[in-house]
Amino acid sequence: MFAARFVEENAELITATLAARRSHVDMEEILGLLHHRKFKLEHLQGLQAERNSGSKEVGALFKAGKRDEAQAKRERLALLGKEIAQLDSETKDLQAKIDGLLLTLPNLLADNVPDGGDEESNIEVASWGEVPEFDFEAKDHHDLGEELGILNFEQGAKVTGSRFTVLHGGAARLSRALMMYFLDQNTAAGYGEVLPPFIVNADSLRGTSQLPKFGDDLFRLQNPDNYYLVPTAEVPVTNLHAGEILPPGALPKRYTAYTPCFRAEAGSYGRDTRGLIRQHQFEKVELVQIVAPEDSEQAHEDLTGQSEALLQALGLHYRKMLLSSGDTSFAAWRCYDLEVWLPGQGAYREISSCSNFRDFQARRAGIRFRREAGAKPEFAHTLNGSALPLGRTLVAVMENYQQADGTITVPDVLRPYMGGVTTIGGV
Repeated sequence: MFAARFVEENAELITATLAARRSHVDMEEILGLLHHRKFKLEHLQGLQAERNSGSKEVGALFKAGKRDEAQAKRERLALLGKEIAQLDSETKDLQAKIDGLLLTLPNLLADNVPDGGDEESNIEVASWGEVPEFDFEAKDHHDLGEELGILNFEQGAKVTGSRFTVLHGGAARLSRALMMYFLDQNTAAGYGEVLPPFIVNADSLRGTSQLPKFGDDLFRLQNPDNYYLVPTAEVPVTNLHAGEILPPGALPKRYTAYTPCFRAEAGSYGRDTRGLIRQHQFEKVELVQIVAPEDSEQAHEDLTGQSEALLQALGLHYRKMLLSSGDTSFAAWRCYDLEVWLPGQGAYREISSCSNFRDFQARRAGIRFRREAGAKPEFAHTLNGSALPLGRTLVAVMENYQQADGTITVPDVLRPYMGGVTTIGGV
């Protein structure tokens, strides 16, 4: 979160950012509480100084034999001590309230982020490939999957509930192939593979900004340790270095990780209920970078480029969107969405979000580094992006590689991971 001094000194900038993001955080309340805290602290420090000087006076009076005067002074100091204790408690309560509100302030925005309230204001900055043409009516993955017997939505609902799906046969194998292919390509590009825990604590979620903002979207476990199921690998992987001061030469850190992900999707009621687009449980391969501040903008382009390279290798047409101020996520300074074309839906759908958070997450998680031995620690910059989600990529492959007879051709790059299988035709 932002430091209190930064908020006070940059109130106009933060207020403008809140307006651009269409955020309803009450900046006036925060500034009022910060002013009130300053007043209380000054009062507290004054009382503490009075008590310290008074204690010295009591000693001097006793030494001078003025016992009655010294005793009266001591009694006044006892009352002063109670007032200090009360004021100290009030100040701590006020600080806790301020800290909670500071956690609700979103990141600043890059200068080139377009102004707008939602995705309608996003700007296309690049695209790759062409919209595929079919000489038959393209089906969506829901119908394809059910007809081939490789997606079973009823079983998922029976075993768990709505927005859970069972993958069978070719779909299950293709999902596994995508995971292995993505990890292999990411490690070949210089990302170190890690397999993190799939359960995280509240501190980790606060560090990467899921808490408190998105608490309703998290699956919290019923246990005394306050654990949560991971909403994305970004959380455990970024927090690998939480609370650390990385030594000279340690940056950049580049990681790739596979995890299942769990989201309640509390804010998307009624959206994308058909098929695999918006599930409570899905799987994803993630990219995370931790870099020096001067390297983060290039790292953002490189990280996004790695996600693009995977889509290109799969032969999937997509467009690259620069998100508007109102559509940029809470923690992101700037974000690119990659939107893949889905013929069965006749629409572009987001398949990867690649974000530069600058030092926003690093401040919350306490991730710092030294440029050289003995140098003052600085906050690092963090970045992350999907490369790629298995479910949505499976959807894109099914819809883009469907054939007139209802089968699905396996993309060339995935065939070695499928044991040479070239067509998915059923269980």
